[in-house]
Amino acid sequence: MTEITEVPSPFCGIGTDDLSIQVDGATLKVTANGCSVNTPAFEQALADTSPRIAGQAVSLEAATSKAAELLRNTNQPVIGGCATDVNGMRALLALADKAGAVVDNINFNAARRNLLAMQDSGWMNTTLAEVKNRCDLLLIIGTDPEVFAPRFFEHFLWNEQAMFLDSTDQREVIYLGKEPAGQAAVSPSGKKPTVLACADADLPDVVAVLSALVKNQPIRVETVGDIAVAQLQTVADKLRNARYGVVLWSAGKLTFEHAELTVQTICNIVKDINMLGTRCSGLPLGGKEGDYTANQTCGWTTGYPARVNFAKGYPEYDPFLFDGQAMIANSEADALVWVHAYNSTATPPKTHLPTIVIGRSGMTFEREPDVFIPVGTPGIDHVGHVYRMDSVVALRLKKLRDSGLPSTAAVLTAIEQAL
Repeated sequence: MTEITEVPSPFCGIGTDDLSIQVDGATLKVTANGCSVNTPAFEQALADTSPRIAGQAVSLEAATSKAAELLRNTNQPVIGGCATDVNGMRALLALADKAGAVVDNINFNAARRNLLAMQDSGWMNTTLAEVKNRCDLLLIIGTDPEVFAPRFFEHFLWNEQAMFLDSTDQREVIYLGKEPAGQAAVSPSGKKPTVLACADADLPDVVAVLSALVKNQPIRVETVGDIAVAQLQTVADKLRNARYGVVLWSAGKLTFEHAELTVQTICNIVKDINMLGTRCSGLPLGGKEGDYTANQTCGWTTGYPARVNFAKGYPEYDPFLFDGQAMIANSEADALVWVHAYNSTATPPKTHLPTIVIGRSGMTFEREPDVFIPVGTPGIDHVGHVYRMDSVVALRLKKLRDSGLPSTAAVLTAIEQAL
């Protein structure tokens, strides 16, 4: 039995790196600094370790050969999921290039709301280190960081020391839209956040009015989305008077139509505040289960985020046309490769296409795939690198146990070489 400290997590998105984990053979137990996201992800029991073809256990070589056989004569395969580490994603892109496949990340429809806004008008975003050391006002729009990453406030708002603040306890937190699920946003001295709640459907109007108020434009109504305009005026004034305001949102929670326009409005608020002589930055919440890693690696490999098609012999990007699940539903694809090394419940969409699953041990299927290859989880079964939510730091993950499971990169490289 071994105790490993300062363990980084690939699961929570915020780069938590202080877990203590007890290793007893293949069994892991989080003994310190766990949370509702990280603890069950690390403690999941090791299940199947043998590859399967049509439900029958086979060798790894046989499984990769069969996967290559299924892909060899396809016209438009889709590689979905894309939840892996940097090396896994690099191998995935090499396979996609060889097979002429579409690469589509499982969370891309949410990420697209951010990407469309960034590509159209740009944005001014910050890092988690800057939040930790400079932020004196945090405006949270349409989400709850405590649900996404339970230790977000502990790590980046209520830290004991900050380089440019006398006391982090004086930070102010404002919720616009969602209400906090727990008490994580309450400061150590008991200072509660300001909460201006509204329905998700009203959030575009609320954000638009806040944007107008920041620019001192007249508003001829007294309320919007059950929030008094006078309260939004107070928020606008606090943003203008903050030394370093941060506006946080989660594209995955903006589920209404044309949410990219609301993201763009949020980004415009940030830019307008900076024009007034103070500092303000955005902070998009995300990065769980490798989606930022997929987009970053695809970006510096191809020039595009992870919704690209290699069918023409070069990467072609279209954030709508190359929606993998839509292509499967519309019979535009003829094979599916599903890659998900983090979450055993994240199984592929229902399809009768030839299906290859490269996933975390313990996956169960309503319909057994043609090929299933269980792989090690980065940060548990092998070392690796993943990007956290601010996309500037690639965490180096540790190997905690010897499970005998191959890495995603090794499996995808074997399939590519077999092609």
